[in-house]
Amino acid sequence: MKKLIKNKQLFARRIGLITYDILAVMASSALGLLMRFDMSYYELTHTVGSSLWIEHIWRYLPIGIVTTVIVFYLFHLYTSLWTYAGVPELSALLLSCIISSILQAVGMLILGYNVPRSYYFMYAMWLIILVSLSRFAYRLFRTFVQRRTEKAKSVNVMVIGAGEAGNSLIREMNTSRYIQKSVMCVIDDDVTKVGNYIHGVKVVGGRDKIIEAAAEYDIDEILIAMPSAPRKQLKEILDICKQTTCDLKTLPGTYQLVNGEVNVSQLRKVDVTDLLGREPIEVDLESIMGYVKNKVILVTGGGGSIGSELCRQLATHRPKLLIILDIYENNAYDVQQELMRKYPELNLKVLIASVRNTARMNDIFETYHPDIVYHAAAHKHVPLMEDSPNEAIKNNVMGTWKVADAALRNHAEKFVLISTDKAVNPTNIMGATKRICEMIVQSYDRKGDTDFVAVRFGNVLGSNGSVIPLFKKQIEAGGPVTVTHPRIIRYFMTIPEAVSLVLQAGAYAKGGEIFVLDMGEPVKILDLAENLIRLSGYVPGEDINIEFTGLRPGEKLYEEMLMKEEGMQDTANKLIHIGKPIEFDEDEFYEKLEELKKESKEEKADVRIWIKDLVPTYQYTPGTGMYGSKEEDIPVITDDAREGVRIYKRGV
Repeated sequence: MKKLIKNKQLFARRIGLITYDILAVMASSALGLLMRFDMSYYELTHTVGSSLWIEHIWRYLPIGIVTTVIVFYLFHLYTSLWTYAGVPELSALLLSCIISSILQAVGMLILGYNVPRSYYFMYAMWLIILVSLSRFAYRLFRTFVQRRTEKAKSVNVMVIGAGEAGNSLIREMNTSRYIQKSVMCVIDDDVTKVGNYIHGVKVVGGRDKIIEAAAEYDIDEILIAMPSAPRKQLKEILDICKQTTCDLKTLPGTYQLVNGEVNVSQLRKVDVTDLLGREPIEVDLESIMGYVKNKVILVTGGGGSIGSELCRQLATHRPKLLIILDIYENNAYDVQQELMRKYPELNLKVLIASVRNTARMNDIFETYHPDIVYHAAAHKHVPLMEDSPNEAIKNNVMGTWKVADAALRNHAEKFVLISTDKAVNPTNIMGATKRICEMIVQSYDRKGDTDFVAVRFGNVLGSNGSVIPLFKKQIEAGGPVTVTHPRIIRYFMTIPEAVSLVLQAGAYAKGGEIFVLDMGEPVKILDLAENLIRLSGYVPGEDINIEFTGLRPGEKLYEEMLMKEEGMQDTANKLIHIGKPIEFDEDEFYEKLEELKKESKEEKADVRIWIKDLVPTYQYTPGTGMYGSKEEDIPVITDDAREGVRIYKRGV
C-alpha cells in the first residue's frame, strides 16, 4: 500500500511538472514578444504587423509544447531529484531549454512563421527563468524554512579546510534535512581563499583565527576536513583546537576522495593517535612475507590484542594452516568468526588450551607440526601480577618454556617471542618474567635448528587493559581521570604497527636475536589525558578533573628499550634494531629455573628473591616488592599532593 501511494505521488508530481512546463512555454512565448516592445501591451497591439507575429506564435505553440516536453524528458527534467539538485541538474536544465529554443527557431523558420529576431533570445531567457523557478523554488523554500525551524536546536560548526573535502561537507550539511548542523565559518591557511565564500559560508582566516572564530561564532563543533594532511600538520591544528571547548571530528586519515564526494558519515571523533605527532609506520610486508606462505603457523594468545592482529595480517599471506591457540574461548571465537567471514578460503584451526599444560602443548605440536610459532600468550597487567607473582611465573615463564621446548622437539623453523620494554632493568614481576622468557629463548636457540628470537616493544595503543580505553571510560563517567604521576612517560605504537614490525622481524630472524622496535618519541601520560579530555569536548580541571594517584606497584616513571650491555645493531628496516644477547651460565640458569618452578608451585610469598637471583637487573624494594630502588620513584600521598590536584584544577 505504501509503495502504491508513493508511486501515485510520484506520478502526480511528474504530471504537475509537465503541466507547469506547458504553461511556462505559453508564458515564455507571450513574454518574449511582449519584451520586444519594452513590456508595453499598447505598443504591441498598435504596431504594424504585430498581429501577424502573434498569430504565428500561437500557431506554432502546440508544436513548441510537444517538442519542449520531449526534450525535457530526454534530459531527465521529470525524473531528477530536485531536492538534491546540484551542478549536473542545473547544466541539464540550461541545455534542454537552449535546445528547445533552437528547435523552435528552426521550426518557425521552416514553416515561414515570421517573428522579430530578438524574440528567440527573449523566449529562451524566459523559458530558463520559469523552468528554473519550478525546479529550485521548492528547494530554496525548504532550506529557508529548515534553517528557521532548526536554528534553535542545530549545532554551530566550524569547518577547517576549504578544499574539496570541506566543500562537499558544507554542501551536504546545507542541503540535508537529517543533519542538524549550521556551518558558521571556514578556516584555511591559503590566503587566496580568505574572505571568499563556500556555499554562502565565509572563509574567515587561517589557523591563527581558530580560537577567535570559535568564540565569535559560538562554535559547538569543529570538523577537520583535511584527509590528506600530514600527521604533523594535523597535530599542530589539533593543538590549537583543543584550547577551545568544542567537540572535534575529522575525516579518517586514510579516506580517499572519490569524484570529489564526501559523506558526513565519514566523520569520526578525533582519536588520540592523531596527537602522537608522527606518520603511521608503514611496512612493505608483501616483499618479505614469503616466509609464511604455505607454512603451518601457530599463534599462542591468538585471541588477545597482539595475537588477534597477528592472525589478521597472517591470514592475508596464504599460510598452509593458521592455528589460533588461546585459553579464553570467547576471544578466540570472535577472532575465528571474523577470519572465517573475511577469508573464507583460509585453512583455520582454533584450539582452546593453556600454555602451562606440558602434555597438551606436546600433543598440539606433534599433531600439527607448526613451522612458525608466534608466542603472544602471557599475563601482561603490571599491577595485577604484582599481587599474583606466582601466576605470572607459571604462565609467562613456564608457559614459554613448555612451548619453546615443544617447538624445539618438533623441529619448528622459527619461534618468535613477543616481549616488552618492561623486561629491561625490570621493576615489576611482569617485566622480570618477560626477561626470563628472553633468556629461555636465547638459550634454546643453541639447542637445535629452530631459530628462536624475541621482539621487544613498548605500550600498544588501544590494547586490552591499556591506558587509553581506561581514560575514555573515566571521561564517559564524568571523571576523574586518574594519572599515576605527572612526569610519567611511555612509548606508544598502534597494534597494526607493532604487529607488522613483529612479522618483519620474523623475516630477519637468524636465531638468538632480541629485536627492538623503534617506538618514536615518548609521550607524557598527563598530556594524553589532557588531550583526550579536550578532544571529548571538555576542559581539563573544570569539566573533568585529573587526579594523581601515585605510581602503581612495579611501575617506572619511564621505560627503557635496551640494557647497557646489549648494544645496538641496525637492520634493513631502520625501525627495527637488534640487541646483542647478554651471555649467562645456562646450566646455572636452568638449575635456578627449576627452583623457581618449584617455589611458584608451592605459592611461596617471597618468590621475588628467586626472580632476583635469575634476573640480576630486577629492581625492587625488599619487603614490599613494589617499586624501583630509586627513592624518588616511590610515591607518597600527602595533603600537599591532594592540594596539587586542586591547584591543577585552577589551571596553574
